[in-house]
Amino acid sequence: MDALTEELLQNVLSEEDKAFNEHIIYANETSMKEILLQARQFPMMSDYQLIIVKEAQHLSKQINDLDAYVKNPLSSTILVFNYKYGKPDGRNSAIKTIKKNFVFTESAKIYEDKIPGYIHNLVKSKGLQIDVKAQNLLAENIGNNLARIHNEIEKLEIVLKDTKQITPELVEKHIGISKDYNNFELTKAISQGNFKQSFEIIKYFGQNPKNNSIYMTLGILFNFFSKVMIFHTLQDKSRSAASSALGVNPYFYDEYLNSARIFPLKKVTAIIGYLREADIKSKGVGATSSVSEEELMRELLFKIFN
Repeated sequence: MDALTEELLQNVLSEEDKAFNEHIIYANETSMKEILLQARQFPMMSDYQLIIVKEAQHLSKQINDLDAYVKNPLSSTILVFNYKYGKPDGRNSAIKTIKKNFVFTESAKIYEDKIPGYIHNLVKSKGLQIDVKAQNLLAENIGNNLARIHNEIEKLEIVLKDTKQITPELVEKHIGISKDYNNFELTKAISQGNFKQSFEIIKYFGQNPKNNSIYMTLGILFNFFSKVMIFHTLQDKSRSAASSALGVNPYFYDEYLNSARIFPLKKVTAIIGYLREADIKSKGVGATSSVSEEELMRELLFKIFN
């Protein structure tokens, strides 16, 4: 939503026209009647005037005042309502008219399993490249916060010089995400049966708790082992078929194949139970207050590898 708004601000008016014809209005500081009064004004020495209304959800109770205008708008006015944190009431007459005759676009949250693909496409649109590990480091640590994803990619775009490749090293250096100690490497170590590396990563998490939430780690492990369980049930376990069924990049196929070999289906079922127990304990249920997140994760790893 913010990116689309920025595109309008950058491309609708020339720099000369912006002085008199670009209006950025915050909805909590005005009223719908005042906005429409401006919308009915003609542009000054320009084909258009652009009005951006930010935080438009503050005008929800005044939406009926918009009805008359959208039925007879001024063609030289480009009026944009940037509506955040919820949806406008689709039953309202003005909203129905907008949906029918004008541009109405929604920016729904993207499911987290789609984020790596989103990052890949965003990077590609900028004429850059990103390797799978760097892509998943960003996805894992940022989640579906699209604004932050765009900001971090722009930051990396600035520091790239002779190369157009975003690497894990660049992500670690400029975004502060460790390329060796993260949930991506934890699931990889577990899938390889690497007890030592798994505990080293957990120790690092314990030393850097602000950047490594136990809730994120438990969620990622739960998702991982849920897919290992599905892998066990697949009739066609080929790379392409399994990757498609699991909804993962074929790059990660070996992790699920190795995990299925190390952890039989019965063990995977037990591990999912251990993860649920750890999640409950992390929230203070059934565990003493003195138990640290690192201790909970160490206990969980002992159970996984036992």
